[in-house]
Amino acid sequence: MRTARAPESSPVNIDKPWLLPQQTNYKFINVNLVNPVKGNIVENATVVLSKGRIRLFLCPGLIDAHVHVTATPGEQGLKNTYKNISQSMNNFRTTYVVKEMLARGFTTVRDCGGADGALKDAIAEWLIVGPRLVIAGHALSQTGGHGDQRAAHEDDDPTTRCCAGHKSGISRLCDGTAECMTAVRDELRKGADFVKIMAGGGVSSRLNNLAHAQFLPEELSAIVRTAASFDTYVTAHAYSNRAMRHAVEHGVRGIEHGNFLDQETAEYMASKDVFFTPTLATYHTLMRSPYDQWITKDLMEKNIRVMQSGLNSLEVAEKAGLTICFGTDLMASMQPFQNNEFTIRSQVQSNLSILRSATINPARMMGLEDRVGEISADYYADLIILKSNPLDNIGVLDSIGSGGILAVLKEGRVTSSRLPQLPIDIAV
Repeated sequence: MRTARAPESSPVNIDKPWLLPQQTNYKFINVNLVNPVKGNIVENATVVLSKGRIRLFLCPGLIDAHVHVTATPGEQGLKNTYKNISQSMNNFRTTYVVKEMLARGFTTVRDCGGADGALKDAIAEWLIVGPRLVIAGHALSQTGGHGDQRAAHEDDDPTTRCCAGHKSGISRLCDGTAECMTAVRDELRKGADFVKIMAGGGVSSRLNNLAHAQFLPEELSAIVRTAASFDTYVTAHAYSNRAMRHAVEHGVRGIEHGNFLDQETAEYMASKDVFFTPTLATYHTLMRSPYDQWITKDLMEKNIRVMQSGLNSLEVAEKAGLTICFGTDLMASMQPFQNNEFTIRSQVQSNLSILRSATINPARMMGLEDRVGEISADYYADLIILKSNPLDNIGVLDSIGSGGILAVLKEGRVTSSRLPQLPIDIAV
């Protein structure tokens, strides 16, 4: 009598056949290991990860803590991305944006408005090749705030208001404690990891004064309390000391931009363990042609003001002992200037401080300090291979075209490489 043999189990995931096979095991021998925690180079290190012998500098994958990956190129100007194309076309263009970010060495990015849970999951499952996403969903704005992108005399039909307010590409409106709480819960329900609010005016919003503080105290408190009930935090777009203090006094844990930061406010924020994420590259890029034609004369005057004060605020933050994170806030076709933030910051920060701002500091802010930001056992194998030491020359991280970053690995998979010894094993 013959007995039936059970079929061998398939190596393919039946439910999700697109999932990739197990990573290849490699070993890097005689590498110079960049350690942003201790601020030194571990020479002649051996990292068990892949095949090959590479006598270069192995650095943790970079983290950009303020991006907008769905603000895609393809349309002229800052505000036409969401107005002139369909959602599906913008989704396709987003795949290009995240692919390019990963090639620039950013293995984790924190999206501060626009990316959703579906995109985050698609990248996590390698349906789309890009950096690991930590997202805010839609940023929250009061009516008439920085996130209200309607023209001065435009009025929407209130019957179209959905889920606590009108939505634009990266933000949604909410007013009063009830709407604010609903908006927080809704964004977290849809996959947001943290909450982003517009707590003051912005460069690109014509109807906003940069000095103004937005949201009432009770609205801010409601947002912070609701986020805390989900074990997460709130970060705030704010430029003025008035707006920053207003946000921090009501429990906000992060400040984005903060270009007019003074010493008193910086010391207060440091005492509250607030994370500070300047975004200087965007102002510098808007001064370049043709981007200088994207905004009106009055908005360019705003841009010049914040650009000139931005480096000073970074210096003030350093002296106050604030935890500084790396951010860029670039949109549309300005995205390729992402790595220029390293060169800009080098005018006032040490190379080690800059490297920490793009590795261990944002990892702690996002609650990922046990998984990303350094090369250590049980961390994700997010790595970049450099041709020179970033602790001596931070400009190596801003030399994409000339080959400063020679290879990028995310979770042990080689996503880009100029090294013949290290072939790409996942198509981008």
